[in-house]
Amino acid sequence: MNRTVRSALTTLVAAGALTAAVAPVAMAAEQTRSVARVQAQVRNPKTVKADAYNQARSILANAGSQTAAKSHPIHGKNDVPVSYGTSLLASARDEFRTADKNLPPKDKKSDMSIAHYNAIHSAAKTMGIDTW
Repeated sequence: MNRTVRSALTTLVAAGALTAAVAPVAMAAEQTRSVARVQAQVRNPKTVKADAYNQARSILANAGSQTAAKSHPIHGKNDVPVSYGTSLLASARDEFRTADKNLPPKDKKSDMSIAHYNAIHSAAKTMGIDTW
Protein backbone atom coordinates (compact mmCIF):
# COMPACT_ATOMS: atom_id res chain seq x y z
CA MET A 1 0.00 0.00 0.00
CA ASN A 2 2.81 2.42 0.81
CA ARG A 3 4.36 1.68 -2.53
CA THR A 4 1.09 2.52 -4.33
CA VAL A 5 0.70 5.82 -2.48
CA ARG A 6 4.33 6.71 -3.12
CA SER A 7 3.95 5.97 -6.83
CA ALA A 8 0.80 8.07 -7.04
CA LEU A 9 2.47 10.98 -5.26
CA THR A 10 5.53 10.74 -7.49
CA THR A 11 3.29 10.81 -10.56
CA LEU A 12 1.43 13.86 -9.25
CA VAL A 13 4.65 15.72 -8.46
CA ALA A 14 6.07 14.92 -11.90
CA ALA A 15 2.87 16.06 -13.60
CA GLY A 16 2.87 19.27 -11.57
CA ALA A 17 6.49 19.98 -12.48
CA LEU A 18 5.78 19.34 -16.13
CA THR A 19 2.76 21.67 -16.05
CA ALA A 20 4.82 24.36 -14.35
CA ALA A 21 7.53 24.04 -17.00
CA VAL A 22 5.12 24.10 -19.95
CA ALA A 23 2.84 26.92 -18.72
CA PRO A 24 5.33 29.79 -19.33
CA VAL A 25 6.03 28.51 -22.83
CA ALA A 26 2.31 28.37 -23.59
CA MET A 27 1.83 31.90 -22.23
CA ALA A 28 4.73 33.20 -24.31
CA ALA A 29 3.27 31.59 -27.42
CA GLU A 30 -0.12 33.19 -26.72
CA GLN A 31 1.50 36.60 -26.21
CA THR A 32 3.37 36.22 -29.48
CA ARG A 33 0.13 35.44 -31.28
CA SER A 34 -1.48 38.51 -29.70
CA VAL A 35 1.37 40.75 -30.85
CA ALA A 36 1.20 39.26 -34.34
CA ARG A 37 -2.53 40.04 -34.50
CA VAL A 38 -1.89 43.65 -33.48
CA GLN A 39 0.82 44.02 -36.11
CA ALA A 40 -1.47 42.54 -38.73
CA GLN A 41 -4.08 45.17 -37.93
CA VAL A 42 -1.63 48.09 -38.22
CA ARG A 43 -1.06 47.76 -41.95
CA ASN A 44 -1.43 50.66 -44.32
CA PRO A 45 -4.62 50.71 -46.37
CA LYS A 46 -4.35 49.88 -50.07
CA THR A 47 -5.82 53.22 -51.06
CA VAL A 48 -6.27 56.68 -49.55
CA LYS A 49 -9.32 58.85 -50.09
CA ALA A 50 -8.55 61.81 -52.34
CA ASP A 51 -9.96 64.25 -49.77
CA ALA A 52 -7.73 62.80 -47.04
CA TYR A 53 -4.67 63.04 -49.32
CA ASN A 54 -5.47 66.66 -50.16
CA GLN A 55 -5.95 67.53 -46.49
CA ALA A 56 -2.66 65.85 -45.55
CA ARG A 57 -0.93 67.68 -48.38
CA SER A 58 -2.26 70.98 -47.00
CA ILE A 59 -1.10 70.13 -43.48
CA LEU A 60 2.43 69.46 -44.72
CA ALA A 61 2.52 72.50 -47.01
CA ASN A 62 1.36 74.73 -44.15
CA ALA A 63 4.15 73.27 -41.99
CA GLY A 64 6.68 74.36 -44.60
CA SER A 65 7.13 71.37 -46.90
CA GLN A 66 8.06 72.61 -50.37
CA THR A 67 7.51 69.12 -51.76
CA ALA A 68 3.93 69.06 -50.51
CA ALA A 69 3.33 72.61 -51.73
CA LYS A 70 4.52 71.70 -55.23
CA SER A 71 2.50 68.48 -55.44
CA HIS A 72 -0.81 68.66 -57.21
CA PRO A 73 -4.09 68.17 -55.40
CA ILE A 74 -6.02 65.06 -56.38
CA HIS A 75 -9.27 65.74 -58.20
CA GLY A 76 -11.61 63.66 -60.30
CA LYS A 77 -10.86 60.48 -58.34
CA ASN A 78 -12.39 59.03 -55.20
CA ASP A 79 -9.16 57.50 -53.96
CA VAL A 80 -5.49 57.08 -54.86
CA PRO A 81 -2.91 54.36 -54.20
CA VAL A 82 -1.41 54.47 -50.71
CA SER A 83 1.99 54.97 -52.35
CA TYR A 84 0.95 58.57 -53.13
CA GLY A 85 0.52 59.23 -49.43
CA THR A 86 3.62 57.35 -48.27
CA SER A 87 5.72 59.14 -50.86
CA LEU A 88 4.37 62.51 -49.75
CA LEU A 89 5.11 61.71 -46.09
CA ALA A 90 8.60 60.36 -46.78
CA SER A 91 9.53 63.38 -48.90
CA ALA A 92 8.30 65.82 -46.26
CA ARG A 93 10.07 63.86 -43.51
CA ASP A 94 13.39 63.97 -45.37
CA GLU A 95 12.91 67.65 -46.18
CA PHE A 96 12.12 68.52 -42.56
CA ARG A 97 15.07 66.52 -41.23
CA THR A 98 17.41 68.34 -43.59
CA ALA A 99 15.98 71.73 -42.63
CA ASP A 100 16.12 70.98 -38.89
CA LYS A 101 19.51 69.26 -38.68
CA ASN A 102 21.13 72.22 -36.85
CA LEU A 103 18.51 72.45 -34.11
CA PRO A 104 19.61 71.46 -30.61
CA PRO A 105 18.62 67.90 -29.68
CA LYS A 106 16.25 69.12 -26.96
CA ASP A 107 14.14 70.86 -29.62
CA LYS A 108 13.92 67.83 -31.92
CA LYS A 109 11.93 64.64 -32.11
CA SER A 110 12.94 61.99 -34.67
CA ASP A 111 15.61 64.35 -36.06
CA MET A 112 13.17 67.17 -36.88
CA SER A 113 11.52 70.00 -35.01
CA ILE A 114 8.59 69.04 -32.84
CA ALA A 115 6.25 71.14 -35.01
CA HIS A 116 7.38 69.29 -38.14
CA TYR A 117 7.09 65.94 -36.36
CA ASN A 118 3.54 66.77 -35.28
CA ALA A 119 2.61 67.91 -38.79
CA ILE A 120 3.86 64.69 -40.38
CA HIS A 121 2.06 62.53 -37.86
CA SER A 122 -1.12 64.54 -38.23
CA ALA A 123 -0.96 64.13 -42.01
CA ALA A 124 -0.30 60.40 -41.67
CA LYS A 125 -3.23 60.00 -39.28
CA THR A 126 -5.47 61.94 -41.67
CA MET A 127 -4.68 59.43 -44.41
CA GLY A 128 -4.73 56.39 -42.12
CA ILE A 129 -1.09 55.56 -42.87
CA ASP A 130 1.09 53.99 -40.16
CA THR A 131 4.30 53.22 -42.03
CA TRP A 132 6.06 55.36 -44.60
